[in-house]
Amino acid sequence: MPTVTAYEPGTPSWVDLASPDLPASVAFYTALFGWAANDQGEEAGHYTLFEMGGVPVAGTGPIMMEGQPPAWTSYVSVESADKTVEMVRQAGGTVFLEPMDVLDVGRMAVFADPTGAALAVWEPRAHIGAGLVNEPGALCWNELATRDPAAAKAFYASVFGWKGETAQMGPSEYTEWKLGDATIGGMMPMPDLVPAEVPSYWMVYFATADCDATVSSATALGATVTVPATDIPPGRFAVLGDPTGAMFAVIAFAG
Repeated sequence: MPTVTAYEPGTPSWVDLASPDLPASVAFYTALFGWAANDQGEEAGHYTLFEMGGVPVAGTGPIMMEGQPPAWTSYVSVESADKTVEMVRQAGGTVFLEPMDVLDVGRMAVFADPTGAALAVWEPRAHIGAGLVNEPGALCWNELATRDPAAAKAFYASVFGWKGETAQMGPSEYTEWKLGDATIGGMMPMPDLVPAEVPSYWMVYFATADCDATVSSATALGATVTVPATDIPPGRFAVLGDPTGAMFAVIAFAG
């Protein structure tokens, strides 16, 4: 399992969970994925790194803003959080959290795109992001669900230089985000089953060797199933809600 040592600017590089019950979230995900939990201490607000083989793969911390729902947040690696936030504003985004230093590990900001989906940027210093990806138990995909794909294409092209390549996938269209020649994420129209009051969102996918077994384990640990294990061209996936209500997806890739 080769480790990642750097991310090209504009590449999703990290995910973390804002949790209303940190001990419960740590217990759930360590049991589900076999992660180890490394509490960063009081100075870091007990932000906890989830690790595999001593390598960070994701994180979790307490909810910091009043009214903030439990949710996984995707981070995009950037050269400058401050300059990126300027581009976000120019492109019509809404800044939730101004650029701020996180100890000596990096600088971050949080915003929403013009379609309402929240995303974060990460200017790496001591912490580059996930040290392992695309392996069972690790981050493998970041996907935007939006009610306005055209507006999202224009926004992310302006802010990160992404190109959205759209093709028919089954009954609907699917877009791959490209950074140069590399595919770095996806986008789909908001599913009809999602209530109108739910804003556009970024979904986090973790790889698994066996989707059905992971769904079974998750439900035994208190998760809810939003999309049952389903076959799609890339593999077999499911969408789950953890015991705090935060949504995430798992996928076992075909082949």
